[in-house]
Amino acid sequence: MTAKIILKRAREKSLLRRHPWVFSNGVADVQGKPGLGETVEVLASDGRWLGRGAYSPHSQIRVRIWTFDPDEIIDEAFFSRKLARAQAGREDLIERDGLTGYRLVAGESDGLPGITIDRFEDVLVCQLLSAGAEAQREALVAAIKAQYPQCALYERSDVEVRKKEGLAPVKGLLYGTLPPQPMTFEENGLKLLVDVVQGHKTGAYIDQRDNRLAASRYVRGKRVLNCFSYTGGFGTYALHGGAAEVINADVSKPALALAQQTAELNGLDTARLTNLEADVFKLLRQYRDSGEQFDVIVLDPPKFADNKAQLPGACRGYKDINMVAMKCLKPGGILLTYSCSGLMDAALFQKIVADAALDAGREAQILEKLTQAADHPIGSAYPEGFYLKGLALRVW
Repeated sequence: MTAKIILKRAREKSLLRRHPWVFSNGVADVQGKPGLGETVEVLASDGRWLGRGAYSPHSQIRVRIWTFDPDEIIDEAFFSRKLARAQAGREDLIERDGLTGYRLVAGESDGLPGITIDRFEDVLVCQLLSAGAEAQREALVAAIKAQYPQCALYERSDVEVRKKEGLAPVKGLLYGTLPPQPMTFEENGLKLLVDVVQGHKTGAYIDQRDNRLAASRYVRGKRVLNCFSYTGGFGTYALHGGAAEVINADVSKPALALAQQTAELNGLDTARLTNLEADVFKLLRQYRDSGEQFDVIVLDPPKFADNKAQLPGACRGYKDINMVAMKCLKPGGILLTYSCSGLMDAALFQKIVADAALDAGREAQILEKLTQAADHPIGSAYPEGFYLKGLALRVW
C-alpha cells in the first residue's frame, strides 16, 4: 500500500498553485512507513488528493512532487516523457545559438525535482540531488539510455547537498565510453573546453552563455579584468569581441590552463591574454591600493549563501567585492556583476550593488539586467528556479 502524507489545514495552497515542494512543517501525519525517496501520495487535511511525490525524511523539503496528475505513474515511461519534452523545448535554442553544450534538464523547472542533466557533444552529465532522484535512478538511467543511446552518461552527484537528503556523494560513468578530457563544445560560434570529470559541478557554467555574449559587446579596444574566471569563458568572449587586453584571474591553476587552451583553440591573439593565478579578493585590493585601472571588470563569484543563515554574510561579501571593483574602474567603465546565490533575490542584489557604489564614492547606472540562459528555464510556479541575476553598470 502506498504511503500517504497528510498536510496540515490550509497548507495545500502552494500545491494547488503547482509548486512542487512540501515542507516538513506543513505535514500533519504520515500514514504508512515510506522509505528514503519512496513515492507517496500527498493529501490535503480534508482528504483531497493533491499530488504524487518522493519522500525525503531527512530534508526540510519533505516531499518533492513528481506529478499533479492522479493517473500518472512514476516509471521509466514517465521519465521518457519528461526527457522528450525537455529536449523538444530546447531545439529552437540549440539551432539558434549553435549549441553542442546545453542544459537538458533543469530540475523542478522541467518537472524532474532534484535532477540536473547537461549535454556536451555526446556526453550527458547528470546530478541526482534528491532522495527521490536517487530512488528512481534505475528508471531514469534506462530512459536516458533509450533516448540517447549514442551518448555516454557520466554522474557528478559528488555534491554537499546530497547529505541533506541522507545520501552519500556519487561520481562515475553510468554507461557508454567517456572521451578523453577535457573535451570541446560549441556556443555562439566559439569552442569552449570542459572537463566533466574534474571540473566544477557538471564541468562548465553554461548558464552564463547569454551573459558572455552580452559582455563581448562592451569590450572592443578595452582593458578587461575577468574575476573568478574559472576556465575563462568571459575572457574568451572578450578576446573574440576585440578587447585590447584580458586578464583572467582565478585560484585554480588547472582552470586557467584550460582558459589558455580555449583561447588557442579559437585562434585568438593570446598575446593580449594573461592568466593570473590569484585570490581575487586580495588581488582587487592590490589593484585598488596601487591605482591600477580597468575599462571593464567581470565579477562572477561562487555562491556566497547556501542557506538563510549565511545570507547576511553573503550580503556583506557581495557589497565589499563590488565596492573594491568599482574603485578599480576608470570613470565611465563597465562593471558586469553577478550573483548565483538563489537566496539572494534580484531586488536585494541591486540594493547591495547600489550601496557598494555609495561606499566606493562612485555613481553607477544600470544598463542591463541579466539572468540565466534560456536552457535554464524558470517554472512559472517555481520561482526558486530563478537563481542567476546580473547587472551591467556604467560606473562614473
